[in-house]
Amino acid sequence: MTRAELHRLVDELPEESVDPAGVLLTRAKDPMVATLEAAPFDDEPYTGEDRAASDEGWAAYKRGEAINLAELRTEPEADA
Repeated sequence: MTRAELHRLVDELPEESVDPAGVLLTRAKDPMVATLEAAPFDDEPYTGEDRAASDEGWAAYKRGEAINLAELRTEPEADA
């Protein structure tokens, strides 16, 4: 989509859509947020196995077993 096409879409918005579109465009100023919001919806079911893995991850975090970002950045890269 070009900026001109985007401007045309904005100009064609019904008045009741202006505020909601403004919220979306404000969020879209952050490229990561824009990419995540434009990603397809994940329609895979959340399974019991997923729940167990998530619960274990949180439990490990609460036990202090998580690696913080600073530590992760200092770890040497593994041989490929």
